[in-house]
Amino acid sequence: MNDEKASPRRAGILLHPTSLPGRHGVGDAGPEAVRFLDWARAAGFSVWQVLPLGPTGLGNSPYSALSVFAGGPLLISPERLTESGLLPAAALEVVPGFPEDRVDFEETGAWKERLLRRVWERVRAGADPTSRAAREEAVAWAAAPERAAWLPDWTLYASIKERYGGHAWTDWDSPLREREPAAMTEAERALGTAREYHAFVQWLFAGQWGALHAAARERGISILGDIPIYPAMDSAEVWARRDLFQFGTDGGPEAVAGVPPDYFSETGQLWGNPLYRWDRLEAEGFEWWIARVRAALETCDLLRLDHFRGFAGYWAVPAGAKTSTPEDGGRWLPGPGLRFFQALRAALGGLPLVAEDLGDVDDGVRALLRDTGLPGMRVLQFGLLDATSTHHPANHVANSVAYTGTHDNDTARGWFEALSVEEQVRVLEVVGGDASDIAWTMIRCVMKSPARLTIAPMQDVLGLGSEARMNTPAEAEGNWGWRMRGDTLSESLAGRLRPQLGARAAPGRDG
Repeated sequence: MNDEKASPRRAGILLHPTSLPGRHGVGDAGPEAVRFLDWARAAGFSVWQVLPLGPTGLGNSPYSALSVFAGGPLLISPERLTESGLLPAAALEVVPGFPEDRVDFEETGAWKERLLRRVWERVRAGADPTSRAAREEAVAWAAAPERAAWLPDWTLYASIKERYGGHAWTDWDSPLREREPAAMTEAERALGTAREYHAFVQWLFAGQWGALHAAARERGISILGDIPIYPAMDSAEVWARRDLFQFGTDGGPEAVAGVPPDYFSETGQLWGNPLYRWDRLEAEGFEWWIARVRAALETCDLLRLDHFRGFAGYWAVPAGAKTSTPEDGGRWLPGPGLRFFQALRAALGGLPLVAEDLGDVDDGVRALLRDTGLPGMRVLQFGLLDATSTHHPANHVANSVAYTGTHDNDTARGWFEALSVEEQVRVLEVVGGDASDIAWTMIRCVMKSPARLTIAPMQDVLGLGSEARMNTPAEAEGNWGWRMRGDTLSESLAGRLRPQLGARAAPGRDG
């Protein structure tokens, strides 16, 4: 994304896979995802943006996954399991009555876990050639050198967590919590079969997502993934490499992540993620981060680097603080800066990254963005009422990615309807059109941006209101569950969209 000559003007659509339709409670990497790709190509999109793909934990947030390396079991397609011969078709003849428009994470997760266990027991028994071949392939995949950076830690963490009824590693008995050698050796011995199951699930995810990724490439569609800057406190990586994070001698965090008061919250956002010890990461040549980005690029073509400003300077909040305000001790501390990106480039070559440079952007962040050459983000909702804002369409630049809104914003229609009449008039003076079709009016506006990549959330393409919002920052409940209905991906909608994308529209089915 930071090579101007290699970056034609493109249009993308933002839709997390869990929001895809289907009868199995949650969108996944199966046939509906391929149908979506066909529709996106027909509409002229050449980029599909997704949120992080990891296994979600408490709160179901993809930004607080149980691992920053592992894939989410919810994204494994039951249909693909039957097609591969690993699951009898009869197993899908009767499916619970899951809601169509939202993900019931608890019920869907439990049902899919039972399904995966059934597949595993069949593969483990090796009663047929397909099952025996699958186990051999899974074992070989797990033993490959590129998995060594994360899979052993993930399978042991997931197996112990299972033994403790899903409780966070911070609640485990001290020997395992502190990774005492004798306790670790005993756990590895006792949990061998459980670990093999979790490795098998990761093999399933990698195979299904890899096939979907290939299908996207065949259609000329790049997948834009997402890397959260911080792992969750309850994650395999924090448990396994506590030395890389700001923990004290008492075993607890010294400080946690957040942001100061902002657009979304008057008291800031107290994320609670552990903060890095950047000096230790740098002493290791940023190897942990390099492995993380390399693994992410196996699943996606481009990556949105979440909370870019944290690499210039990050907001640290004392552990135990009630808010993320300066009054409760929140303060800025220096990040790794340009040295971090130089290490990534030296190890990986080019940097197909998008910098999420939103929030409290100062001169240091702007300098780092300039020095890395990465494109930043422009969000119409943040700029339509302020002609001086970098988010105002008149101030967009070519080396950027422009959005109507992101997963953290209200939908375009919901946002507009919440404005005062005076503010609505001011918005329409900028974007043109009228209030009756504001989402599409904003899509037309953003597609005219000089930004080389412009993206619209699926909710805006469908003209939906606040009921379809994906996430409300600083609110712990009710997020991430939106799903679209199966009858929404129509040829007429694709035909209506293509002219709105203009010169950005990718070639359709006929070239």
